[in-house]
Amino acid sequence: MDGGSGDMTLAFDLDALRELAYPDSVFNDARQWSEYVGVISDQPTYVVTNFTRKHRIRQDFFSGPRGREESLENVREQFDTDRHVFVGTEDADADLAEAAGWEYLPVEQAAEAADWELGEPDAPAATTNEDDERDDWP
Repeated sequence: MDGGSGDMTLAFDLDALRELAYPDSVFNDARQWSEYVGVISDQPTYVVTNFTRKHRIRQDFFSGPRGREESLENVREQFDTDRHVFVGTEDADADLAEAAGWEYLPVEQAAEAADWELGEPDAPAATTNEDDERDDWP
């Protein structure tokens, strides 16, 4: 990103986060130059919550049971910053951001500008699933 003003609200589409190798580090990095950072998705709340917990992401907002456009509009009203930037993955995300009054940035462009690594997210909790299996269970 531009490394400029911290007076910015940054929203990631859940699919964009899934394209980043280290989404927790991305959030921590984004907090250096953003006032608020959160997740927008049309997925059920538990899907977003499971992803953010698994990757130890502390978000300032999330979309909840609303649609993405309504969520972006609500976040824009609640978080009065100079800029509102939405990081997404597809052309439809650009249209969505524009309709809600947000700037749009494709995840690839954001990753390049901020030196974030693209790839499958590391899953810290995924390694414990095998450890939790019990051999003595019928």
